[in-house]
Amino acid sequence: MSARALVHGRAAGPVLRLDDPLSFWGGFDSASGKVIDRFHPQHGACLSGAILLMERGRGSSSGASVLAEAIRLGTAPAAILLLDPDAIIATGALVAQMLYGIDCPVVAMNDRSDWQALAARARITIEAGPDAVRITEPA
Repeated sequence: MSARALVHGRAAGPVLRLDDPLSFWGGFDSASGKVIDRFHPQHGACLSGAILLMERGRGSSSGASVLAEAIRLGTAPAAILLLDPDAIIATGALVAQMLYGIDCPVVAMNDRSDWQALAARARITIEAGPDAVRITEPA
């Protein structure tokens, strides 16, 4: 599986795939961890503690601060796996890591079929380091 760590760290949790991109600014409630964009297919879904799979983020640079706050509050996804690298999402996770010492790995997958295979799993563990990304199913 070929992937690149945008933000290093380790996480494990249930897999939650979003059908559409999500804007953390206005589409996600950092207090509850829920998708609040009423037009999003997963409206009402709780992202807290999940390994979030989405193709890409959707806009607003302010989303970085919302994600960082959710990480601080413990309501954020445990990790985020993207198909397209997203600087806004990576910035939010990196800020939280630097300010609060809390990891939320952000990984960009290089292959759509690998990303889709991960979406079919119930739970995964991610170890995202500077040299390699390791994604496994818990035993």
